[in-house]
Amino acid sequence: MIRSLALLGLAAGVLAACGQPAQQEKQTDETRAGADRLDAAETVVLKYSAQAFYETTSFSASSAWGHAFSPDGSSTLISSDETGVFNAYAVDLASGTRSQLTTSTTSAAFGVSYFPRDGRILYTQDGGGDELNHVYVREADGSVRDLTPGEKVKASFAGWTADGGHFYLATNERDAKAFDLYRYAADGYAREMLFENTDALQISAISRDSRWLALKRPRTSADSDVLLVDMAADGATPQLITAHEGNIAYGVYGFTPDGAALILSSNERGEWNEAWAYDLTSGEKTPYVSADWDVSFVGFSSTGRYRYVGVNEDAQTIVTITDLETGRDMTMPDLPAGNVQNTRFSPDDGRLTFMLNGDTSPSDLYVMDLPGDAARRLTTALNPAIDQDHLVEATVVRYDSFDGVKIPSILYRPKGASAGNKVPALVLVHGGPGGQTRRGYRAMVQHLVNHGYAVLGANNRGSSGYGKTFYHMDDKRHGEEDLQDIVWGRRYLESLDWVDGDKVGIIGGSYGGFMVAAALAFEPDAFDVGIDIFGVTNWVRTLKSIPPWWESFRESLYDEMGDPATDEERHRRISPLFHAENITKPLLVIQGANDPRVLKVESDEIVEAVSANGVPVEYIVFPDEGHGFRSKANRITASDAYVRFLDTYLKGETVP
Repeated sequence: MIRSLALLGLAAGVLAACGQPAQQEKQTDETRAGADRLDAAETVVLKYSAQAFYETTSFSASSAWGHAFSPDGSSTLISSDETGVFNAYAVDLASGTRSQLTTSTTSAAFGVSYFPRDGRILYTQDGGGDELNHVYVREADGSVRDLTPGEKVKASFAGWTADGGHFYLATNERDAKAFDLYRYAADGYAREMLFENTDALQISAISRDSRWLALKRPRTSADSDVLLVDMAADGATPQLITAHEGNIAYGVYGFTPDGAALILSSNERGEWNEAWAYDLTSGEKTPYVSADWDVSFVGFSSTGRYRYVGVNEDAQTIVTITDLETGRDMTMPDLPAGNVQNTRFSPDDGRLTFMLNGDTSPSDLYVMDLPGDAARRLTTALNPAIDQDHLVEATVVRYDSFDGVKIPSILYRPKGASAGNKVPALVLVHGGPGGQTRRGYRAMVQHLVNHGYAVLGANNRGSSGYGKTFYHMDDKRHGEEDLQDIVWGRRYLESLDWVDGDKVGIIGGSYGGFMVAAALAFEPDAFDVGIDIFGVTNWVRTLKSIPPWWESFRESLYDEMGDPATDEERHRRISPLFHAENITKPLLVIQGANDPRVLKVESDEIVEAVSANGVPVEYIVFPDEGHGFRSKANRITASDAYVRFLDTYLKGETVP
């Protein structure tokens, strides 16, 4: 379940445990000599620097709508930040050798798709975090061409035709508020507009036979529709296929390979998102996949033989792959601790690649032959200088809030923390609203925990993944009951005999950054320090200055947060900036100069206002970032700043 304003959120890991942790190589004596030892009850772990954690490599898969495998089947397309900035790479499936395909040193470049008949690739890149992504082609000779030029243009990839002769891109060049659909020729790149999106609907899926286009229309935060366009018909007019009464959220997973049905998401029958099959001939809807949690995605392999389904089960995604020829679920190989994600099938369904990620292990790429029961690991993401045994597995916990509502959370306990060795703690607030703190590797969190800070990732009311009732508990109540859930997170931490209840801070990004500032302004005695990362502090300005490309869900956004034309008084009341005189605890603020969602002026003003109180305030602005980090060097700078700030103001240590 994804709320529209969750686009304010910062990315987080989405993974689970299934098996035993892989053993990493032990550190060399030279590396050990360069690290501090942290002696704790019954265990000795090394303290690692932020640089050590971020020398870990981040890998990401190509688009699920694209071709992940090269035409000859010898390599797969991924993206990696091993140079310090994300670039596209080809990974040799036999040796694991990576060949760099793009060479950006500033803005992140992400590989989208191979061309199905040759070695060209499509990739996307924005301008230093401004989110104005363009789609580029890298030619076989290494030269680059921008397929979606324009100063204020934002574009995205939307898939290939079945014969590989054309691909689809969506751009807002005609109208900044709406994304029109274009078909580009693979040879020569001539294009034609297939659908003029005059109503600013969300382009959601295109059938493999190129006939059907599925669109989503968010109406409110609880109610949305799906429309269908028959692109073979004259006029290509969207037709509503989810007529209903009351609040039901409909969405799109995709079309079946044979083009007979559209797989919809719907929470019509209860708390959870289920998959339904909409017959494109009869218009009949029938149940397709359901679970006791939200069905996150449904997809199919290249030939249609395999179906894969992801379920968001208590903050981790459980993937099931079914062989539709036999009707049996595939038995996955014996793997290290982690969660399978980003499954990509070869054109003949003879091979499968996937990412595996766990609490103590970042995403690594694997390949396996189908059918089969063995997988080969092609990457090693974790910095070999870090002993994986020194990292911390997360625990799913639940605590009572002020009114008895259970708050599901992810808890990290530092090695050696005990009643005789109490540790300071942080409440971590996710982005959104409507995001979710999930299990999985996060370098920032592991760095904090490694330096002796317990971390409680609280999923306050309004978080996704726990049913629609919980999800909508904070509608037009932001900064109120959901803030109390966070305050009561401190009370929960104080109840743990291994936590130093006198030293508890709060940290969060985006909407979570708002919650940090709100906690310090409206509950000034609740936390001892705060770290605001890209956080909203002035809802009046933020809601009036949302990027034009958010037009497709503006109504839904305003339904949840309130319309700035009519609800400005409430927005002013919950905005920390207008109550900054109440902030008395030390504050660290992180901001990207190019942020199109939370404008830099908001952070400038809150820093100035809190400084006027005589309160310690530290402020770091990254000139080459937008809403979130794309540069490894900036992540290192920020993470070092978090620990230095906390050591000074929460632990009370003298820090050089």
